[in-house]
Amino acid sequence: MGAMGLTAALLSAGCARPSEDRAVRDTRIGQAEGEALTVEVEGGLASVRTLGSGTLELWGQAPVFTVRVAADAQARADWLLTVHNAMPDAALEAVDEAGAPLVVEALPDAHPTVKAWRVALRPGTMARLTVAPPDWDSREPFRFAALADVQEALSKVGDIYTRLNEDPTLRFIFFAGDLTEYGTREQLEEFQQRLEAGSRIPLFATLGNHETFTDDAREYQRLVGRASQHFTFRGAHFSLLDSGSSTVDPLVEQHFDGWLEEARDAVHVVAMHIPPLDPIGVRGGGFAIRGEAAGLVGKMARAGVDLTLYGHIHSYYSYSNAGIPAFISGGGGAIPEAFDGVGRHFLAVDVDPSLGVRDVALVRVD
Repeated sequence: MGAMGLTAALLSAGCARPSEDRAVRDTRIGQAEGEALTVEVEGGLASVRTLGSGTLELWGQAPVFTVRVAADAQARADWLLTVHNAMPDAALEAVDEAGAPLVVEALPDAHPTVKAWRVALRPGTMARLTVAPPDWDSREPFRFAALADVQEALSKVGDIYTRLNEDPTLRFIFFAGDLTEYGTREQLEEFQQRLEAGSRIPLFATLGNHETFTDDAREYQRLVGRASQHFTFRGAHFSLLDSGSSTVDPLVEQHFDGWLEEARDAVHVVAMHIPPLDPIGVRGGGFAIRGEAAGLVGKMARAGVDLTLYGHIHSYYSYSNAGIPAFISGGGGAIPEAFDGVGRHFLAVDVDPSLGVRDVALVRVD
C-alpha cells in the first residue's frame, strides 16, 4: 500500500498515526542557528549537539555526510568542528561556495571515532564541510556488523564491542533499534559513552519501541538523530526505517519510496526494528496491520532490495521476505527467547557493491 493509501486507511479507521510526530521531527534533525552561523546537515545525517562559542559539535549517523554552513558578516572566522561517532579514518574536506578549499587543521584523535578539526570560515559566505573516509566512493567490497536490542544489558555491552573489535575488517555497526531499556536521556547518554569508550567503529541506528517509552522518542532524536534515514557507502545504499510503533508512518514511506528508486540499480540494505511479518507467525512480533506489512514487503521486493535486517525478537532467525533474504538479530543482550540456545550475538555482513550481499554470518559473543 502506498503512503497515500495507508493514510486514507488510517483516517477511515479513525486511528491516530502513532509515529507521525517522530517523522515530522526527523525533517528538522541537523539544522541549527547560533552565533551568526546557520548549519544544515544534508539528509539529516548528523545531529547538532553544540553550536556556539566557536564550536560546532555533531553526532554522526552515517559514514559520509556534508554540512552546509552560512556565516554572517559578524561570524567569527576560527571554528572547532568535533564529530562524534565518526569513521576512524574520516577526513574533512572544506570548501567555500565557489569550491575553493578552506584552511583546515586536523587535531589529535581523542578516540578512534571522535574527530576534531579547526576550520577557517569566511564571514559573509557559505561553506560545505564533508566528513568522509578516503575510500567512501570506491566500489571495493567491504564488511559491516548488524546488531539490535541491547536494552537492560547496557552495563555489559562492552563485551560485544570487544568481540567486534577483534575483526578489523568491520567498517561500522548497523543497529536495528532498542539501544536502551526506556529511552531516557540518562540511558541514551550512557549508551553513547559506552560506545565511544568501547568500540573502534561507529554505530548508525534507528530507534526501537523501547526508545518510544519516554516522551515519544524526543530524547533519542535530540541525542542520536533521525529515526529514519538513508545513506550510501562504497556504492551500496542503506536505509533505516522507524517501525518502533509497529508501523511505518506515511511520511516515512514517502521518503522510502525515493530511497528505493535511488537504489534500484544498486545494492540496498534495509533495517528496521519491528519486522513487518513475524518469521514464525505465532506471536505479535510484526506490524499491527498485516495488510500494511504485506504492502511494504512487496514494495521492497519489487524495488530489488538485497537484504532486510530486523530486531525486536530476542533471538536469531534467517528466513525470506518475498524472496528477499531477511535476518532477525536481536542478540544485543536483552532477555533472550527461552530455550532457543541463542545468546548475545551480531551479524557480520559481506557486501560487494558490484555483485550484491555475499555473506551474512552469525557471530556469537556468549
